Amino acid sequence: MLKAGLATLVVASCVMTALPAGAADGGSLATVTVQAAGSTVSDGVSFDGVVEAVRQTNVSAQVSGAIVALNVSAGERVRAGQELLRIDARAAAELAAASAAQARAAQAALSVASADYERQKQLFQKQYISQSALDRAQGQFQAARAQVQALQAQASATHTQSGFFVVTAPYAGVVSAVPVALGDMATPGRPLVTLYDPSALRVTAAIPQSALQGVPDGKSLRLELPGAPVGQGLLEPGPVQILPAADAATHTLQVRLDVPAGVKGLVPGMFARVWLPVAAASSGGGRLYIPASAVVRRAEMTGLYVIGANGRPLLRQIRVGPLDGDRIEVLSGVQKGERIAADPQAAARVR
Repeated sequence: MLKAGLATLVVASCVMTALPAGAADGGSLATVTVQAAGSTVSDGVSFDGVVEAVRQTNVSAQVSGAIVALNVSAGERVRAGQELLRIDARAAAELAAASAAQARAAQAALSVASADYERQKQLFQKQYISQSALDRAQGQFQAARAQVQALQAQASATHTQSGFFVVTAPYAGVVSAVPVALGDMATPGRPLVTLYDPSALRVTAAIPQSALQGVPDGKSLRLELPGAPVGQGLLEPGPVQILPAADAATHTLQVRLDVPAGVKGLVPGMFARVWLPVAAASSGGGRLYIPASAVVRRAEMTGLYVIGANGRPLLRQIRVGPLDGDRIEVLSGVQKGERIAADPQAAARVR
């Protein structure tokens, strides 16, 4: 069914004839009868899309510093947790060592305060010291204990922060870009490595909201991947997601179609097409197509030579749509059944 639909789509929808145009010079012009594309469900209309990765990440650092080791390059596959790059951590290491030393000093002071507090309690029991002296010893002990807890927490934080100077891959994937070089300065939020998961790709396209009215669930949509290996043809996508918000300027909806499993050779950024059945994409007699070679472009005017009732070609302005192979869609300016000149240069010479 899909192959038949594609074959029907690519067949030219206009009939070439060699009918006399009745020109004044006695010659004849090759003409084209404007016909509408078939409106069966097997035909379709396409919209341009792009291949995207479902999971793509710009890996950045949480700390600042010079990049001293760069271990990956674009196109390389990496494992989850693999080291991507390393940032100069000498200052952070010294700070961590200083914090650890301060914590050890506080622990020693706590030992002294604890021993002094125990002695003061024994002296108080023998009534050699007053209550206030015991309270002072207890306060010094509690202050020393709190100081130890604070410095230990600070040392743990600096130790954890020292691990931020090694940037690792959050998941297994492919490196698509490395926008930094050895010696560059890394800052928080600056992308250092772009990584994507090649096992989950999708196609995203902007489709007019009117065209999607006939396919609210997206089940009849099909994918064409020109960048995929030859012979793929039209593919039935995986789950289809139609985002619930429309673009206010273009009145289009963003549609995401998962690439089916087994399609190889795709990377993010590749060109793709999304096909809708003509029955859903348009109403009425179908879309009008003419040979692209029949179109006349002069400055800002786009037109073609229409054969009038007297058989003479008359230049008429038209509005065209997207190019489809060797034909082009006509949005306005010509009607089904009219004859146009296939060779605009020959039609211009007719007097």
